[in-house]
Amino acid sequence: MSGQFTPTVRSPKRNSRWGIVLLLLVSSVAGISVFAQSKRALKGEVWGYKLVAAYPHDRTAFTQGLVFANGQLLEGTGQKGESSLRRVDLGTGKVEQIAPLNSHYFGEGITVLNDKVYQLTWQNRIGLVYDIDTFDVKKTFQYSGEGWGLTTDGKHLIMSDGSATIRFLDPETFQVARRINVHRRDNKEKIGRLNELEYVNDEIWANVWYEDHIVRISPKDGTVLGWIDLSTLYPRSQRTSNEEVLNGIAYDRQKKRLFVTGKNWPQLFEITVGQK
Repeated sequence: MSGQFTPTVRSPKRNSRWGIVLLLLVSSVAGISVFAQSKRALKGEVWGYKLVAAYPHDRTAFTQGLVFANGQLLEGTGQKGESSLRRVDLGTGKVEQIAPLNSHYFGEGITVLNDKVYQLTWQNRIGLVYDIDTFDVKKTFQYSGEGWGLTTDGKHLIMSDGSATIRFLDPETFQVARRINVHRRDNKEKIGRLNELEYVNDEIWANVWYEDHIVRISPKDGTVLGWIDLSTLYPRSQRTSNEEVLNGIAYDRQKKRLFVTGKNWPQLFEITVGQK
């Protein structure tokens, strides 16, 4: 099928029923713990936002990557058996084109560079490179560790892996050109759980898993430049699950528009940001 990559993958080990139950319990407790700790004491410059417009968003889309390129909105979704690369109509939220991933893959961040779409997978350590028009997979690449967020500065692929480290990859060889560790300016505390990424006005912007804030990062040395507080954009009281977290940043460089959404959110928002 056009746009679907189907490699040879070893079958995962089968868990016992009790093993699955235990795993779910541990995951649930961990999720609740992280969720409870998500009210970070923001230090430094904190920006607020103004809502410009709200657009429909596929409620079933477990958003892992978002990018606006060539006048079009592209979205990468996650979950095994449900992961995909999509072209989405901004105004209606309708999925105009879709490339499903192999069912063994859990899709993660996406970005566009030189008319190619790059997409990470979570734990498979495999990235996919698509033709931006056809969504045909042209090649794959490998990396160490997990894949979380992805963006570009126009020269490198910029990748997060769930830690405080961001890697800059050569888009041809996929070798690591350099690394930065994201840290607070005042006390060097590292900021981990970096998720979906976007490159905005010579800064790296990152969602932080389980938080309703975007962290602004210096691409030079990883210093935290400030935060964007989006805690009131889609209140947690309206969400049906702790997994429905803020995750998805897309910047339209031509028209200077900023879009954000989250996993299984019913809307995608266009916002402007600035000092409170």
